[in-house]
Amino acid sequence: MKQKIATIALIVKDYDEAISFYTQKLGFKVLEDTTLGPDKRWVLITPPKSDGATLLLAKATTQEEIRCIGNQAGGRVFLFLHTDDFWRDHKHMSENGVVFKEEPRQEAYGTVAVFKDLYGNLWDLIEPKS
Repeated sequence: MKQKIATIALIVKDYDEAISFYTQKLGFKVLEDTTLGPDKRWVLITPPKSDGATLLLAKATTQEEIRCIGNQAGGRVFLFLHTDDFWRDHKHMSENGVVFKEEPRQEAYGTVAVFKDLYGNLWDLIEPKS
């Protein structure tokens, strides 16, 4: 049994591609990368300057890809990446080639920027209102 439990689990098409995206583009750190068998890995990553938040990367099977990745409404993935410094992270992502589809706007729950990842999925980067 794993001692660390991810706050969020993300289904990805390819481990190495996903790890590269999160570490190189977003500055995440890999906490654990364990091979469990053929095509099975436990990959746990954490955002920069995190106070314990973790993200578990899980590889999708073909059936899961269709259900979880391929048929999203409008291709959108609703994962809220909370940050303690929205503009720093927005700038960091922009400088590292992350494409923003909608520039930051103020919503009831905070400032939001929508960006496109290497899979073509859209994500929300959010700084909660204090």
